[in-house]
Amino acid sequence: MSTINEKLLWQLFIEGEINAFSSLFKTYYSELHNYGIKITSDQMITEDCLQSFFVYLYNSRENLGTINNVKSYLFISFRRALLKFIKKERRYTSYDQIFETNEIFGFSTVELAIDQEVVKLKNETLASLLNALSVRQREVIYLKYYSNLTTNEISEVMDISYQSVLNLLQKAFTKLRSKVEDQKISAIFKIN
Repeated sequence: MSTINEKLLWQLFIEGEINAFSSLFKTYYSELHNYGIKITSDQMITEDCLQSFFVYLYNSRENLGTINNVKSYLFISFRRALLKFIKKERRYTSYDQIFETNEIFGFSTVELAIDQEVVKLKNETLASLLNALSVRQREVIYLKYYSNLTTNEISEVMDISYQSVLNLLQKAFTKLRSKVEDQKISAIFKIN
């Protein structure tokens, strides 16, 4: 979900729009649940706390303000709520002890393999998209984004005018954008 859509959804939620709350719940529940399981290793505690967390959010929505990153806010707030819940359940347990004794917060080989496959697929797709550009467009992209040269420096290196560099960049991005709009490619990069 884009940051603009997140902010709009958040604003509607604060204003009491029930569909906005439902969308927030559906969008972030599973990610927060997976994160909670990593912290507690207890399905029941995670689910109870997550349900309480969303109820708390809904009941106190009028006191919540505008935020820049909804996902980050929810992760931070849920983590605090979960640690507070665990501490209350286990009395006299510090936050550090919770993490030190919990061996579950780790990554499975399946998670890492999937992440590596996704990264590999994205890199292959990006390479294919970039290689579909003209030679000069590829060169200007390389100099700008891989060599971190300024537009003036690229102009000097390629021995073309400043405006020509801008034109090449614009044409390259237009071509890339048209290719990325393909549903298969946008699914790979999670673009909507």
